[in-house]
Amino acid sequence: MKKDLILSKQLAILEKQEQKFLNQTDSEFIKSNFTPVVNKIQAKIPDKLQSTLDAAFYVGFHLVFEKGSSLIEKTYNKEKIDVAYDLHNYAIEKYMNKKHLKTLDKPSQHSKIINESIAAIEGGVLGLLGIGLPDIPLFLGVIVKTINEIALSYGFQYASDEEKAYLLYLICTAMSKEDQRKGYDQKIERLGQNIDAHTQINIDLEAVMKETSDLLSNTLLTAKFIQGLPLVGVIGGVVNPIMINKIGKYARIKYKKRYLLSKINTAPVAQS
Repeated sequence: MKKDLILSKQLAILEKQEQKFLNQTDSEFIKSNFTPVVNKIQAKIPDKLQSTLDAAFYVGFHLVFEKGSSLIEKTYNKEKIDVAYDLHNYAIEKYMNKKHLKTLDKPSQHSKIINESIAAIEGGVLGLLGIGLPDIPLFLGVIVKTINEIALSYGFQYASDEEKAYLLYLICTAMSKEDQRKGYDQKIERLGQNIDAHTQINIDLEAVMKETSDLLSNTLLTAKFIQGLPLVGVIGGVVNPIMINKIGKYARIKYKKRYLLSKINTAPVAQS
């Protein structure tokens, strides 16, 4: 009974955080931080840049998923994260208290902070050099690295098409505008439930990659154009860690929610 109560309370707290994230108004974080520059530069953005950016993100995702997975895994110690999860999960199974549930969060928190720093350095340096579009595969690699490490921290692997689609929809939800955010979150909920229930799922990963690419390119149109201008590009590069923070925050909520629900759903039924 005590275990059920602790899990239910933790889930309620997490769902409040989830709703706060989903209900926040559009802050237009790119524009709000760089309004003076953006206002001057937006009129100069070529019309064809949108389609160019769509294609760049789509190709970037292909590179990351098809050729970059092994390279990304070299940037963190997967075995160490898996072992840490096993130890934390064992402690939770044995003792089930808030202390151990909080300890479970530490690797994902650490990962998010480190990857924000990587994104800041990578985006800032390339922005200083006036490199915008070629930065995209590197930046997507940092996003995927962040989500992969968070997933592992809560005991989830990411190699299947279903989990890759889940990762992509995490990005869509975190980066979408207010009127789209809850719709994407519902997709995430259904997909996560089906994956964890081992339900057969038909995933068109190509279509999900295209959808995510279009959404990201639309969100980052101005930032990536600015990043392609020497010196001024440093401002565009600052957007990268902001995105990592936003995506990482949402990913931590959703993977921990899946973890808690798995514990609740597998808890033994009390005998009458």
